[in-house]
Amino acid sequence: MRGVSRASYAGLRERLSSISTADTADRVGDELFAVVRLLDSEHGLRRALADPTKPPEEKAAVAGRLLHGKVAAETEELVVAAVSARWASSSDLADAIEQLAIEAFTVSAQRRRKLDDLEDDLFRFARLVAGQPALRSALIGPAPENAKRDLLANLLEDKVSSPSMSLITQLLTHTRGRSPQAALDLAAGIAARRREQLIAVVRVATELTAEQRGRLGETLTAAYGQGIHLNVVHDPAVIGGVSIQIGDELIDGTAASRLAGVRRKLAG
Repeated sequence: MRGVSRASYAGLRERLSSISTADTADRVGDELFAVVRLLDSEHGLRRALADPTKPPEEKAAVAGRLLHGKVAAETEELVVAAVSARWASSSDLADAIEQLAIEAFTVSAQRRRKLDDLEDDLFRFARLVAGQPALRSALIGPAPENAKRDLLANLLEDKVSSPSMSLITQLLTHTRGRSPQAALDLAAGIAARRREQLIAVVRVATELTAEQRGRLGETLTAAYGQGIHLNVVHDPAVIGGVSIQIGDELIDGTAASRLAGVRRKLAG
């Protein structure tokens, strides 16, 4: 989202902070995902609700009639505020409501003191999906949503936190044309932003101790001026040292990279 859409989304995001309980946040997240499904299936409705030529109060009234008494008051208020705002395109409206749904689950995790777990669960499951083509095919295939829900429940039940289970299930039963990896990455980025943190993907040959993780986190936090969440990956290709990816920046101090540099010089 850019321009007017980004400004509208920023205003909506602030409203989520007023949700007081984790259970309410869970309900709001589920209901906002249901609204996204409705907007994705009813293109005429989506265009009408995002139409900048229609008065905001008219669009708000339509959304209110659709939702009143069927969803939580917090959900209705968010959707009414969303359709009353200005959007560069109708797809931006649906995208914004989806991101608000993801944000609601991050609020739930935060209220439960499970935000670290949520980020880790999203990261680990994204890697699992990336490494198993059969699982990825099952999730993007034409199977009914109920079958995908059952598959995810079998894989994740009792292994991830409640907000993680709900969020992953919502994302991967309705991927909106994205790969499962892209959907999970979107959610992980939003979860990190909830804590105003960057995500550092750290690749190492051997597991880091708790003390080493702590020192690395402190060093990166000092370097970047904000909190850093570490996703540590055991990678046999890393012969020694550590490789750190933060956004588009790669900090590579591995023996493998140094050996590759030597080989390039010898070849030259």
